[in-house]
This record gives sequence, C-alpha cells and structure tokens, in this order.
Amino acid sequence: KMDGTLQQAREHTIQGLSVISQFWGFSKGMGAIYGAIYLSPDPLSLDDLVKQVGITKGAVSTNLRQLARLGLVHKQTAIGDRRDFYQAETDFWKVVRGILQERRKSEFDRALHTVSESLAMVEGAGPLDPQDRSKARFYQQRLRRLADFFRRLDTLVGAVLALEDLRGSALRSILRKTNEG
Repeated sequence: KMDGTLQQAREHTIQGLSVISQFWGFSKGMGAIYGAIYLSPDPLSLDDLVKQVGITKGAVSTNLRQLARLGLVHKQTAIGDRRDFYQAETDFWKVVRGILQERRKSEFDRALHTVSESLAMVEGAGPLDPQDRSKARFYQQRLRRLADFFRRLDTLVGAVLALEDLRGSALRSILRKTNEG
C-alpha cells in the first residue's frame, strides 16, 4: 500500500493533468489516464486504468486509442497474457509535437474554413444600406485579420514542428557519428 502523502501527490498530479487536458481540448479522462500511466513504474492494463481512474471501461478504451494516436502512450503486450499494457511517452517534446500535429490538422483548418465562409457571406451580401455597408466593411476587416492570425498561427506551429524534426535528425546524426567513432 502506498504512503498517504505519495497517494495524495499522485491524485493531485492526475487531477492537474485532467485540467491541462481540457485546456488542450481533450477530455478530463484522457488527462487522468495519461497521468495514471505516467506515474506508474510498470505498464498498466485497461482494467488497471479503470480501477485507478474511476471511469468506464469503454471511456478508458476510447481515450487510450486517442492517446496512442497522439503518441502519448505506447501499447505493449506481455508473453502469455492476452491483455494490452500501456506505458507513457516521457519525451515531452514528442508529446507536444503529437498534440500540435493533431490540433493543427483539425482545429486550424476548421477555424480558417469558418472564417473564410463568413467572409464570403459578408462579401456576397446583396445591396446594403449605408449603415449595413459600414458594418460589412467592419466585418470584412475583422474577419480578414482573424483569418490572417489563424494562418500565421498555423505557420508558427508548422515551424515548431519543423524545428522538432531538425532536432530529432540532428540528434540521430550525432548519435550515428558517436557510434561510428
């Protein structure tokens, strides 16, 4: 049995990761599952996670698939055991990269598409009276600025991801040279 203070620290961390998970647009359960796996010295099974996190088996399974797709957890098998076990990714650059890649694909595209559609609606509006023409110009200005912001943010995220690729390839090159020498 774990010391009370250690148990409290573990639960506090899992709770904090649940909040961070929501901030990034994921479920609280996803953060809690990652926290439980991250703070486990041994890989955890689906049943272990259901007990530790206190959410349904279906919810744990769904969240594990998403965590695996993002690269935050890795599935392992044990010889003689039909269950899957999960270990946390501990390279936080990889974690951030996985989250940014996932968010970039869906969220930026959706946001930019919505803003572009709204701008097209404003620009395609029929004959307007002077007051509405003024409002239409205001909307166009604001929507163009918003679209520009999303494009720049997408470019920035792309640059961060590219830097991570460079970091990884540079590290592999250094390790290769070290092993050759």
